[in-house]
Amino acid sequence: FSFSFLVCSQFSRGVFAIFGFYDKKSVNTITSFCGTLHVSFITPSFPTDGTHPFVIQMRPDLKGALLSLIEYYQWTKFAYLYDSDRGLSTLQAVLDSAAEKKWQVTAINVGNINNDRKDETYRSLFQDLEVKKERRVILDCERDKVNDIVDQVITIGKHVKGYHYIIANLGFTDGDLSKIQFGGANVSGFQIVDYDDPLVSKFIQRWSTLEEKEYPGAHTSTIKYTSALTYDAVQVMTEAFRNLRKQRIEISRRGNAGDCLANPAVPWGHGVEIERALKQVQVEGLTGNIKFDQNGKRINFTINIMELKSTGPRKIGYWSEVDKMVVNPLDGPLGNESSGLENKTIIVTTILESPYVMMKKNHEMLEGNDRYEGYCVDLATEIAKHCGFKYKLTIVGDGKYGARDADTKIWNGMVGELVYGKADIAIAPLTITLVREEVIDFSKPFMSLGISIMIKKPQKSKPGVFSFLDPLAYEIWMCIVFAYIGVSVVLFLVSRFSPYEWHTEEFEDGRETQTNESTNEFGIFNSLWFSLGAFMQQGCDISPRSLSGRIVGGVWWFFTLIIISSYTANLAAFLTVERMVSPIESAEDLSKQTEIAYGTLDSGSTKEFFR
Repeated sequence: FSFSFLVCSQFSRGVFAIFGFYDKKSVNTITSFCGTLHVSFITPSFPTDGTHPFVIQMRPDLKGALLSLIEYYQWTKFAYLYDSDRGLSTLQAVLDSAAEKKWQVTAINVGNINNDRKDETYRSLFQDLEVKKERRVILDCERDKVNDIVDQVITIGKHVKGYHYIIANLGFTDGDLSKIQFGGANVSGFQIVDYDDPLVSKFIQRWSTLEEKEYPGAHTSTIKYTSALTYDAVQVMTEAFRNLRKQRIEISRRGNAGDCLANPAVPWGHGVEIERALKQVQVEGLTGNIKFDQNGKRINFTINIMELKSTGPRKIGYWSEVDKMVVNPLDGPLGNESSGLENKTIIVTTILESPYVMMKKNHEMLEGNDRYEGYCVDLATEIAKHCGFKYKLTIVGDGKYGARDADTKIWNGMVGELVYGKADIAIAPLTITLVREEVIDFSKPFMSLGISIMIKKPQKSKPGVFSFLDPLAYEIWMCIVFAYIGVSVVLFLVSRFSPYEWHTEEFEDGRETQTNESTNEFGIFNSLWFSLGAFMQQGCDISPRSLSGRIVGGVWWFFTLIIISSYTANLAAFLTVERMVSPIESAEDLSKQTEIAYGTLDSGSTKEFFR
């Protein structure tokens, strides 16, 4: 209601045309009022689909250029991040083409994200895309939201080689791309303001001479595309009214300007002439050729295709309704660009680690690269001579090699300085790992090393009370005990059931006692004593008489012979050789135990190995 009241108040003041912006919520209200009251509305806002009389749209439609760029890069699977406040016409065009050409598009609305949690939400969003292997992303958002997304992309390291982003607005150079420039990711987009155009150069020159107090934003060498569209809108209105004046058409509004809430509504009689004059305007503006069709939409416009190079944004071609997409052959898709190492100082990050990089003894008296010495320092010097560039050695601030935080996904150390563009090259004893290769490129290694372990020298083992048990395992001793008991019980039973083990008592004078009772020498205790004597290689006063008893005894003797011989051999080795107790034999042994505490250099590949 407040917005309707605002439009009505402007109409009641007797305006000839209205300049302003709309969003998804207000577009229908504005177009309805303007169509009913015959008041032209000139806007730099996003173009709408369909026919809306008395609406002059200054912003060119981006759908054709975006679809051509997607086909040019031969994308068949990508994520589409859009802002619903800008309308859904571009998204609908992309989805229609995806259905026709069998593209796989993951559409995500980022227009309703809470500002208080936007950073966390963006990080979570791109982490989910990483799980889906989505490394091609279209950002259909305005500059502020694109900058927020780029900040989080850099934070989680998704701005490196292997990622490609298309910024789907008309102000590729409006945002701060310096933060993502050296990450390695491919970044493309569109630019409606051509800074090579003499008209734009002349405007920038005049703009930079104005007083900033009276003209906020002056003294800048760039202009936002929305500001350029606004400037062109004023120029279109000026040209339209000038043409009406030349044609001597009376459009004055004297007396009552009218009531927009009247029922029925009374349109302005001269609104049609003003609309016709606006649509007939054809001028050259900051956004190129300005011409409208009968529906008030831009035609015959040209959009520059941009790519982010290491030297900054570069125009690689253009798109127009007639020629479609035209690309400079020398600037092919993400084509080769000169290294640009001449006249440029390369930032080389490294870490203090003997003998690779060390501070000289008199480093306090020296400056620059002369303060350091070591293998990596000499290597950097030779590389600079071979490639012909200047360099500056810097020691990594946190003193770490580089690891990614498991929670925030932020890199630290030398890897972090490379990922976030703080350094150009790292020359250091940096281990090549799979995780690091996902975000940075490695040269051929100059040295191959493994993981070494330093541990306190083990103490000599001192014999204990039960050291005699060491030659055999405790399991074997338990088996011997059970075998001893088992053989004794079997011998007892065999002697109990065999008649040959029963006999009568005889006296020393040869007389036998007249009795019906017989005795058996192999009771349970005598059986245990017989087995123990055989095991200890000692004799025994009793021996089995029956065949079955002798078989059991013979088997037991053979068993004890083998066991005692093995025990004697092992015991001799234990007594003659000093054993060193070393519980850790390899890195795997160290990682599989928790009793011995160990440490590694923080944020290094060795620490990642033990995780």
